Amino acid sequence: MTAAGPLIISPDALLVKLIGMPDSQALLWRGLLTALGFLAVLALRLRGAIVPAFRRCGLTGLGVALLFGASNIGFVLGNHYTRGGNVLMILAGTPLIAALLSRLFLHERQPRRTWLAIGLCLTGTSLIVLDDAGPGAWQGNACALMSALCMAANFTLCRTRPGIDMSPILVLSGVLVAVAAGMAGVVQGVAPMLPAPARAGYLALLCLVLLPLGFTLIQRGPLYLPAAEVSLLMLLETVVGTLWVWWILGERPSRLAFAGGALVLGTLLGKALLARHLERCRARSVQAGSG
Repeated sequence: MTAAGPLIISPDALLVKLIGMPDSQALLWRGLLTALGFLAVLALRLRGAIVPAFRRCGLTGLGVALLFGASNIGFVLGNHYTRGGNVLMILAGTPLIAALLSRLFLHERQPRRTWLAIGLCLTGTSLIVLDDAGPGAWQGNACALMSALCMAANFTLCRTRPGIDMSPILVLSGVLVAVAAGMAGVVQGVAPMLPAPARAGYLALLCLVLLPLGFTLIQRGPLYLPAAEVSLLMLLETVVGTLWVWWILGERPSRLAFAGGALVLGTLLGKALLARHLERCRARSVQAGSG
């Protein structure tokens, strides 16, 4: 379930390129439309039990909404002010940040295989974005770091409420992003504008369908997995998103990028197979003990 989320949102970078709106306008529409999309997903899932779902999230849900919204703002502004490669390289550190936060606040110990997977995936992601990385602007790099910190903190915070689904609160996060973008537009003297018809279709596909579906699955991940594991699976977006840009826009990745993508995918697949093997071994041990 968690791995399906990054695969669904993988065209994000491609569609942002095709939409090509100024940052404040992109955030405004991204916030408004994703809020509607999350609400539609929630209505289909819960069929009328929306208010109780919000209540179960409690004050922790408010923190999740703020962190998720801040992560989205950091991602969009990071791509606006610095190189895309810098953003992706910094975001690749999210699993490491999540593992450290979980160890510090939740006292969750990660097995060695998880730390090894984090290191290999960091290396692989660095190879993917090496051609597009550089000094960049410090403002953009700082926004990307804010995005990584907030996403890792979001997943860690979700783990403090075991068994509580925090995905409904993403509706509020979209509203918060739209309000922040609207206020920024007022300060900058930029009036809200409708996207061009050609861009409107891409915007609707991204914000009404892909992001709500994908992030709903991702946000449910901490119900079943440690925060570091969820963050690791999000690196699938980087690999598959690079392939989308290559296929549609003809921006062919370098050989190093192919090698990096193979390293990330191989690491995640190997880790999943190993975890499955260990799970089966534990199940057999339990059965043997009960017998």
